[in-house]
Amino acid sequence: MKKIVFLMIVALPFASFGGGFSKVGTAAAQFLKIGIGARPTGMGESFGAVANDVNALYWNPAGILNVDRLSVGFSHTKWLGEMSHNFAGVVIPMGESDAFGVSMIMLGTSEQEVTTVNQPEGTGVFYSVNDLAIGLTYARALTDRFSVGMTAKYVQQDMFNESASTFALDIGTYLKTGFHNLVIAMSVSNFGGNMQLDGRDLIILSDIDKGIGGEYNPDSRLKTEPWSLPLNFRVGVAMDLVGQADALVGSASHRVTMALDGNHPNDNNERLNIGSEYAWSETFFLRVGYKFNYDIENWTFGTGIHLNVGDQAVAFDYALVDYNDFGKVSKLTLELKF
Repeated sequence: MKKIVFLMIVALPFASFGGGFSKVGTAAAQFLKIGIGARPTGMGESFGAVANDVNALYWNPAGILNVDRLSVGFSHTKWLGEMSHNFAGVVIPMGESDAFGVSMIMLGTSEQEVTTVNQPEGTGVFYSVNDLAIGLTYARALTDRFSVGMTAKYVQQDMFNESASTFALDIGTYLKTGFHNLVIAMSVSNFGGNMQLDGRDLIILSDIDKGIGGEYNPDSRLKTEPWSLPLNFRVGVAMDLVGQADALVGSASHRVTMALDGNHPNDNNERLNIGSEYAWSETFFLRVGYKFNYDIENWTFGTGIHLNVGDQAVAFDYALVDYNDFGKVSKLTLELKF
């Protein structure tokens, strides 16, 4: 059974990149595709096989088993279009073989005034658009090298007086090959139901027969179509080129990790992410990444500092992504380990 699982994980990258065409605009809840965490972002979002901090709650739920103590993480991004993208997560280890986690992702706008053709300066009515995903994660080690994890999450979108919601699952695997710290990981994100907007603004008066005068115009409800979630298959590999233990090149103070993720989304072409992280004494960090087959994203950069304060540890991470004509986006992350 282990050999079958291993062969499936190795073979999937070749199957995922077999071609296809873009289906942009065919999935709802696009905020689920915005990567969280400054550390993964700085590495070009090639984090599926790294997944060893609170950010694993998003990238690969099986990876929370790599978190060896109670950890709390917060991430903030001033997103495009004056929106705010935030993440909060908690990982609770339950021994060597089990771990639990809770996470929340929010994307929203500030209040905007409603304008109409007749009142272009504003109507005095304000609206906002808010997206929310709340997840509960469980991971278990099946062997000393292979673990699985799953996140059950509730997804909701609110747009003025309309809203849509559904439930979804993230499933991940994490395999330590035992060859120079090589890790192979696989995950499926946002596997679940459809999103269909409903609300009071969809209720209108309907004139059944315009040829009849003075008739009663009953209420009618505009029909909205259901849209699937942005399903994504991810396969990742990561290896320590320089570092302690079984790295290719041994070093007591330096570590260089290379990572690669292949993504197969249901609403776009296949994508490839590659990134690296340099660490000095696991205290100061530099990161760089590159994203292939994206419309406006390419290079990513990041840095970080991790400090020990008694029995606790605190980590500050920063990442910068250039979206060309849309401008640059910065991400800040704070993680506390108790």
